Amino acid sequence: MSAVVRTGAGRVRGARTAEGLVFRGIPYAAAPLGPARFAAPKPAPGWDGVRDATAPGPTAPSPHRDFGGLDMGPFFGPGWVRGDDYLSVDVWTPDAATGGLPVLVFVHGGGFVSGAAQASLYDGTGFSRDGVVLVSVDYRIGAPGWLSLPGAPDNRGLLDVLAALRWVRAEIGAFGGDPDNVTVAGQSAGATVVGAVLAEPAARGLFRRAVVQSGNGLGAFVPAQAELVANRLAGVLGVPLAEVPEVPDERLVDAVSRLGKPDLRVPGHHDPLLRLTPLGVVLERQPAVSVAAGDGAEVELLIGNNTEEGNLYLSAAELDSSTVEDALSVAAQAHPDPDRLVEAYRRQRPAASGGELRSAVLGDALFGAGTRALADAHAGRGLPTFRYEFAWRSTALGGRLGAAHGVELPFVFDSADGPRLRGDGALLGDGAPPELVREVHSAWVRFAATGDPGWERHIAPQRRVRRFATPSATVTDPRPLEREAW
Repeated sequence: MSAVVRTGAGRVRGARTAEGLVFRGIPYAAAPLGPARFAAPKPAPGWDGVRDATAPGPTAPSPHRDFGGLDMGPFFGPGWVRGDDYLSVDVWTPDAATGGLPVLVFVHGGGFVSGAAQASLYDGTGFSRDGVVLVSVDYRIGAPGWLSLPGAPDNRGLLDVLAALRWVRAEIGAFGGDPDNVTVAGQSAGATVVGAVLAEPAARGLFRRAVVQSGNGLGAFVPAQAELVANRLAGVLGVPLAEVPEVPDERLVDAVSRLGKPDLRVPGHHDPLLRLTPLGVVLERQPAVSVAAGDGAEVELLIGNNTEEGNLYLSAAELDSSTVEDALSVAAQAHPDPDRLVEAYRRQRPAASGGELRSAVLGDALFGAGTRALADAHAGRGLPTFRYEFAWRSTALGGRLGAAHGVELPFVFDSADGPRLRGDGALLGDGAPPELVREVHSAWVRFAATGDPGWERHIAPQRRVRRFATPSATVTDPRPLEREAW
């Protein structure tokens, strides 16, 4: 069976599920074709008749990414599915005929160069079942989304997310949602985008709450770094910088993959993403700094990261063989006093191996330090701030994956029974404890509905944090030595 909903652009037909309705591939902006690939998004044109929204739509141009023995397919999704209208949303709703339901708008991760709303991890059935309208956003990634070019607006992927939020504001009532009760959420690169949205004056009034899962409030490139990347990409393509917008998507995707790991250090600024990706948000001032200065939206914030984020980026051999010197090498890329930083980690974790220290420093450089900075900045303005740490350890990769980057996603979406998530080379290893899946998912549902996930607010100096594990507990300022060292 199907259901038809009328939007401002035209009618769309969705599919019925056991838990409600799902509408896929609804355009929130015009197709980014020709000169529009490197321009700000424009409203989607209307259509006649009923647009079919029962099957997944196209995705943004992206490369294949490989994480060795770990299957990250459920995270990255189907890859590049060709088609013009990929600036679109998927909407999962319990009942389009009702009204006043809380809305969660999700921005996927993928290092700013990959990922898709259609990834199986982001199945919205769990949220729909529990009375939340879930909206998953596809936005421009890679060069069209994030490459800084003369004459083009920076952060076009961010502009896409803002356009999607405006679409939600205007249209979500037709799907049963409350436009005055919208939470924007993101994970990894998507969380860093949400952090930038928090600091963006143009976003005010578009949402009531925000969720930042393993993002980085200190993760933006400054314009000088973005200029280095643009010139290097033009060199890889063998064209003048002014001609980059004319290069076909296939060549752009290939060229971004061939950029390698350029040295993006410039006077006064280290590479905030430690060569993990050369593309991302470009700002004069970091989001955490802008939020602390009062530039951000006055909303409720749920923010946190995973205990062993860095494990995703180190092979089993690296985890086993790394030394304190390797941890110092990572610290030197991210901190002006690497010796002092690593010493703080050694004091906080006296039993840690060299590999564990390396992973901890890497994880905090990419996610943890920026998470703490954004949480403190937001809470420092007297705004409701709730912090979590996801500490449950996956048994994947012989137990070495642990509480790595991305492991919390099946818990948040209550999708832990999904395909390709179990096995030694899968994200959840032997499987996830059902009671913890319910606890984490319920906290996100409760926050989207009420603004209170169920534990005390993060306020200095106590800095209360909900630590998700078996069992879970609310703790005071975990690892203060490491926090102070940053």
